Amino acid sequence: MSPSGRRARSPGRPTRIALWSTGAVGSIALRVAHARPDFEVVAVWVHGDDKAGRDAGELVGIGPMGVRTTQSLDAVLASRPDCVVYTASGPELDATNVPVYLALLRAGVDVVTVSSPGLMYPPAWDAGLVDQLTEAAQAGGATIYASGVEPGFAADQLVAVLATCSESVRSVRVQEIFRYDSYANEFLMMDVFGFGRPLDSTPLMELDGSQLHAWGPPVHYVAAALGLELDEIRETYERRATPRELVVAAGTIPAGTCGAVRMETIGVVEGRDAIVIEHVNRMAPDLAPDWPDAARDGVYRILVDGSPSMTCELAFGDPGDESTATEHGMVATAMRVLNAAPYVVAAPPGLVSSLDLPLTLPRPSTA
Repeated sequence: MSPSGRRARSPGRPTRIALWSTGAVGSIALRVAHARPDFEVVAVWVHGDDKAGRDAGELVGIGPMGVRTTQSLDAVLASRPDCVVYTASGPELDATNVPVYLALLRAGVDVVTVSSPGLMYPPAWDAGLVDQLTEAAQAGGATIYASGVEPGFAADQLVAVLATCSESVRSVRVQEIFRYDSYANEFLMMDVFGFGRPLDSTPLMELDGSQLHAWGPPVHYVAAALGLELDEIRETYERRATPRELVVAAGTIPAGTCGAVRMETIGVVEGRDAIVIEHVNRMAPDLAPDWPDAARDGVYRILVDGSPSMTCELAFGDPGDESTATEHGMVATAMRVLNAAPYVVAAPPGLVSSLDLPLTLPRPSTA
């Protein structure tokens, strides 16, 4: 260990990775990390008792890999990882996540996470939590980075990249147009977004400040990248009922309950809507036909009003098979943090965003 707590890393050796959780995204990260020579998987933490003590490779369908899963933080630390790839999800959200981050950082272990989306731009996240994480990172000489596809790329870093083509930017609107019928996370779909719930219920995403917590940081990120000062951030939330029962991956959505959701997180600059992150999510393609749509499912559309004005569409999945959009989006989500791990290990201690790192290209090239 270095005097600051961080484990010294020899140039050229694989990055020692521990995986925290083996849900859909974590399983993808584990399979890829095991297959790539630039990573060495040294520990795998699991939540469920039924997953504990098993060979991690067998658990995710790639055959034995010689690493037994654990439910112990101490066991993860004893494996001496350079970096933990954190993908756990659950109703407690950061009440569960942050204490783990703090323990890892104080032990000198770097963290890359998809589980705290607002942390993708620390200056705009919860100030109290940022202070705690900063203290722990400095004490351990470690670094933490949060990303994903959105937040983490499509509505923030990709916007900044497009802005390198700009003379001036008057406004930016980013639209996520995704069907969520193949997304199996019941808590996120039903309790957070409100799908399958009566229209007079109040899901978490309708509560004041909920969007601000998740998508306020990307709005601040874009404002910082463009050199803009925000007056405020506003939120909108609306939904439409499904006229028929829908059976989707997250469960059954009864007729008359919410089948489509549209939300906006709006950054206001000098009294105008300058930076807008809009989500249009349906459980069936024919719902809310008057809302924004795309030629295919699984699209992030960036609309830049400026000089020049630009439209950019990023689509996940095979062009001929829309059912692959969610699956491929989860691969991209996992790769955003896994590919970043070596760069985060090399970064100075603290909380970093993609504005602080070079392009987190995969090593070695997978082209």
